[in-house]
Formats: sequence, C-alpha cells, structure tokens
Amino acid sequence: MQPNTGLDIRPLTPADRSAWDPLWKAYLDFYDHVLAPDVTDLTWSRFIDPAEPMGALGAWSDGALTGICHHVLHRSTWAAGTYCYLEDLFTAPEARGTGVGRALIEATAVAAREAGAEKLYWQTHQDNASARALYDRVARHEGFLVYERPLT
Repeated sequence: MQPNTGLDIRPLTPADRSAWDPLWKAYLDFYDHVLAPDVTDLTWSRFIDPAEPMGALGAWSDGALTGICHHVLHRSTWAAGTYCYLEDLFTAPEARGTGVGRALIEATAVAAREAGAEKLYWQTHQDNASARALYDRVARHEGFLVYERPLT
C-alpha cells in the first residue's frame, strides 16, 4: 500500500462515537479481550471530558475513521512534569501500511508536547511484529519488560 497523505488527524468528538465503536471492538478482538459495555461507555466519556487526563485521536481518510489512538497524561516520580502513555493504537486492517499508525503516533507526540509532557511511551506484545517494525522506526526500545498483576 502507498502512504496516505490525505489523512485528517484530529481529536475525537461526541459525534464520532459510532465510527469509533467498530475500531475499538476490533482492537479488543485483536488482543482477545472482552470488555464490559459499561467500561467502554466510561472510557468513551473520559475521552470527551476536558477534565480527564485522557485523549483520543482519530485518523480520517475519505470520510472514514481508519485508525484510533488513545493516550493518558500522568505524573511521574522521575520527572517534574508529566509523561504521556500511548495506551491504545489501532489501524483498520484495510488501512495498514498506509501511514495511519505513524501519523497517529506523531499527532500524539504533538498533543503530549503541547500538554507539557516530557516523554511519550507505549508498549506492545512481543509477537506483534508488524507494529514493532513501525515502533522501531519512530522510537527506541529501552529493554524493559512489563509485568502485570490483576488486583481483583
């Protein structure tokens, strides 16, 4: 596929919910994760609440939402300012390889910088070779492993 230069990257608005839902579901399916509908609703409400330290960007091409990217701003014990965690990044299968993922990462970096964040970081599964190929071009892997312990 050719790079998509006609992308419109912008924050998602309440009117974008119906376009976001299928990509969110596809992202959860990709990671074989089931999420309760009320958690999805809460997540969406956080994206559109200006008091929340969360944001959602969308990549639009020819009027269709082709990618989504969610981020969280948070304090750090290692910095006076904030960090930005890119929590979710998903490109519709038919738009992969067209620059959507890279454009969303770059737009998230701009949003993070404008919010005063000192660092943008994210994680992915070690087996996600296509995503890692992109990530290796736009960032560096610091060698850390992620451990997770459910608390419920």
